[in-house]
Amino acid sequence: MNTAEQKIEQTLTTEVAIRPLSTPRMMKEQLPVSEDLARQIEQQRQQIRDILNGRDKRLLVITGPCSVHDEDAVLEYGEKLATLNEQLADRMLLVMRAYVEKPRTNVGWKGLAYDPQRNGKGDMAQGIERSRRVMLRLAQMGLPIANEGLNPLVMQYLDDLISWTAIGARTAESQTHREMVSYLPMPVGIKNSTDGSATNAINAMMAARHSHHTLGVNADGQMVMLDTPGNPDTHLVLRGGHGLTNYDEASISSALRELAAADCHQKVLVDCSHANACKQHDRQLPIAREVVAQRAAGNTGILGIMLESFLEAGRQNDDSVPLVYGQSITDACISWNETEQLLKELYELCV
Repeated sequence: MNTAEQKIEQTLTTEVAIRPLSTPRMMKEQLPVSEDLARQIEQQRQQIRDILNGRDKRLLVITGPCSVHDEDAVLEYGEKLATLNEQLADRMLLVMRAYVEKPRTNVGWKGLAYDPQRNGKGDMAQGIERSRRVMLRLAQMGLPIANEGLNPLVMQYLDDLISWTAIGARTAESQTHREMVSYLPMPVGIKNSTDGSATNAINAMMAARHSHHTLGVNADGQMVMLDTPGNPDTHLVLRGGHGLTNYDEASISSALRELAAADCHQKVLVDCSHANACKQHDRQLPIAREVVAQRAAGNTGILGIMLESFLEAGRQNDDSVPLVYGQSITDACISWNETEQLLKELYELCV
């Protein structure tokens, strides 16, 4: 075999494997949203918009597991949260995290949508169906759903179920994600950069509120040009960075000034986990108390808080035998009992 033939052979053996999937339209027809449920989801999106715009004075709380890996445990958590949401609804709006995509610093499990069996082989046909099915069940409990938007194509399979979307610290600078936000139909929280700076997130907010002409795929899988409408309902999420926290009064005031200078919503949602908690899940509790105390003292720029919470506290490795039911396999979480007690305590401050 000569050199040219060897190169052709190498190219043929390294081709990308292609596994066809259902189109977004087909998946939505297979697992449809009823008219009543669609009305509920739009009402919940509007409630979040009203909180963002100051027309609704409730505290926004995004809470739930770091990632969805066991649908049964997630649904059990959802049932508990739905009951609590009814009890606290006059002062708080509880939104459940249902994160089926996970960003990775290098490599690792990418989430239910990609590798539902967690064996490294990947099965997006099964993963997207299971992701949509669990979100549908949660929405039918009456819960608003939060997700992190990573892949715009995955979002097309799920967007009609989601009331609030997060854009992560590492993707806030991505032009693709800014364009995606500009056509998403729900409010979007954009996290500050991993260095703790709010500038990139604010730039993303400014970009996303404008219309864009961009490449996309329609519900039938056809390549199209999208003329996006722009999204006016974005806000800043403070998550700390590089060992620095930014949930204190001075940091929040600084972020609000920067938002005002950019003519963006002067509202921040504080992520009580990640760098703000220095990767120590139990620190979320005092951080949440401090942030809500600032709000109770008159800081109307505080929109709400985000918690990583599951049935059981802590985290475990995915290869643990047996897996602890209701415990995270990604970031460590506070327990349901701690979450319930905390939110009831914070409820008393939300007057």
